Amino acid sequence: MTHKTSGKLKIKKGDSVKVLSGKDKGKTGKVLRVYPTLGKVVVENVGVHTKFEKSRRPGTPGQRIQASSPISVSKIMLIDSHSGKPTRVGFKTLDNGTKQRIAKVSGKAV
Repeated sequence: MTHKTSGKLKIKKGDSVKVLSGKDKGKTGKVLRVYPTLGKVVVENVGVHTKFEKSRRPGTPGQRIQASSPISVSKIMLIDSHSGKPTRVGFKTLDNGTKQRIAKVSGKAV
């Protein structure tokens, strides 16, 4: 069963994250894809499963495909680029009215 969320996530594509729980606990990787309405992300080398594909033509062998499955945003934490530690994400409104993501550990922009 998939639950829909508000569609706003603090994790963006290209962020470095650390996995907090599950079979890949402790692994770090880059976010490859984000599904905001599902509240899930795809992280490189995390949640990898093997998919077997039949051959389409006779005489050719089938294939083994490695694919990453999405994991919940609640199971990952952003890695601060300044300190290198996992951190929570906050927001700060700048003077010109734009919002900027702030790492709670260092207090600097992400």
